[in-house]
Amino acid sequence: MIVLEFKLKGKPQQYRILDEMIRTAQFVRNKALRYWIDNQGVKLSDLYKQCAIMAKEFEWAGKLNSMARQASAERAIFAVQRFFSNCQALKPGKKGYPQFKKHTRSSPSTRHQAGSFLPIKDV
Repeated sequence: MIVLEFKLKGKPQQYRILDEMIRTAQFVRNKALRYWIDNQGVKLSDLYKQCAIMAKEFEWAGKLNSMARQASAERAIFAVQRFFSNCQALKPGKKGYPQFKKHTRSSPSTRHQAGSFLPIKDV
């Protein structure tokens, strides 16, 4: 796997849009996870249908394209599958029950975490 790292030069409005899309993707993942918790025997196709319903129900979730919404739902179902495979393998200790994701991104002026988009200041 090839990994490319780069820094972005962006305007504050562009950073806000990125943060909004990340929050929306986390919202879709959390809603998919909640749907799995509330309903037994949920499959990936059921979560895809929920993504379409969410896009109609929440205007701002509809701004995220369908592939991104479905990828968020896939992340939720993969977390569930990993949990069940850990249970079936009888791994000792915690099995990794799927958790809800929280918005952890900081404001553009305080981004110093690895893996986040760092603004470059012109010198």
